Amino acid sequence: MFHFMILFFAICYSSFTQNTDEYDDLFFLNFDNEIESVIPATEETISCDCQREHTEWDKLFIMLENSQMKKNMLLESLDEILKVELQMLRTEILQFVENFAGTCTTYLEKTTTQIWSQMDQMITKSRASGLLHEIKQEKILQEILQLNQNLSNRLSQLERAWQWRADESDQRSHSSEEGRVSYITHGSNFMLKSLWQELQETKAELKKSQKKTTKPSLPAGCETVILFPMRSKKIFVSVHPGGEMALFSFTVCTWVKVTEALDKTIVFSYGTKNNPYEIQLYLNYDSVVLAVKSNFNKIFAPKVISSGEWTHICSTWGSVNGTISLWINGKVVVTSSEISEDHIIPDGGILQIGQEKNGCCVGGGFNESLAFSGKITGFNIWDRILSDKEIIRQSGEDACNNRGNIVGWGVTEILPHGGAQYIFSP
Repeated sequence: MFHFMILFFAICYSSFTQNTDEYDDLFFLNFDNEIESVIPATEETISCDCQREHTEWDKLFIMLENSQMKKNMLLESLDEILKVELQMLRTEILQFVENFAGTCTTYLEKTTTQIWSQMDQMITKSRASGLLHEIKQEKILQEILQLNQNLSNRLSQLERAWQWRADESDQRSHSSEEGRVSYITHGSNFMLKSLWQELQETKAELKKSQKKTTKPSLPAGCETVILFPMRSKKIFVSVHPGGEMALFSFTVCTWVKVTEALDKTIVFSYGTKNNPYEIQLYLNYDSVVLAVKSNFNKIFAPKVISSGEWTHICSTWGSVNGTISLWINGKVVVTSSEISEDHIIPDGGILQIGQEKNGCCVGGGFNESLAFSGKITGFNIWDRILSDKEIIRQSGEDACNNRGNIVGWGVTEILPHGGAQYIFSP
């Protein structure tokens, strides 16, 4: 069928390219020549045939032969191009899989290193604060070892899969071109699918570990905090005690998470018209200061505050002998005596969180540079000095549940002003 079409096309083409006389000659071709060709050729006829021009039929068959040759040449060229393209495709796919596998391995190794670093920091901080006992340490170490084992197994699986890919690549040279493309595609899909599955499992494992190691957003037992969004002379919290503030002794405990502490950042203050500085608990950069009666009667706990981290502070004072102390995260850091000895804290003053009493009334005469910024929760006041066990319990799960008898967190009226607000645990 293909040759017939070519023959038809050649006849049509010849009919349009010849002049009228040649067309007539071709149309009225004398077929008697076929009979005459039976007659034995003489020397004269032989010499004449050699010099005779090609007939239209000869030209047509020559054209067909040339067309067939061109077709064969095109097919051979196409076959060579296909081979080159397939070879380039194979090289690119192998390079892609190799780079992707290396990236995944680097990512897993980097993640493992970060987890180890985070866990080491957590254990170091926990040991320093005394909150992590030997049983919890052993449990965390077991979880670390298990996580490391899981990651090692996944890396080994990736290595075996890549080795299988490399070993099987040599067998492709004995297959056809179509089989080669199919094999490359199948192998690449297998590698990508394996890598994807391993990454998903690793991601789930890391999320699970992160939930165990990440510190909670609020201290244990606390559901609400007071947020001080910025340092401002208009932002403070007023506290209205449920009992008289005429105190011979006291214990004040609270959780603090400061955004930034300057040379004097007020946590809370109590003052009267005659003496605005009866009680002050404030931060001095990374230190905690407790002053009673005046700023000259104070104790100092250095380097115990980290910005952006929750810190539990308990302060105690007694009129007898002027005993005074500061507890940080359930441990006594500094203690002294003869501080405002025989003094009595008078009633009728103003108690405020985040600012100091510096004027005639609530919210009067504030200084922006003294303002607190951050979060505070579990603010409680007792009219006695708590025992060591009670203070330690305050820094644990009872931080917000064991309430003071003068000021009880969640019971006493504690009102935010000027932009301070209560926020709830998610």
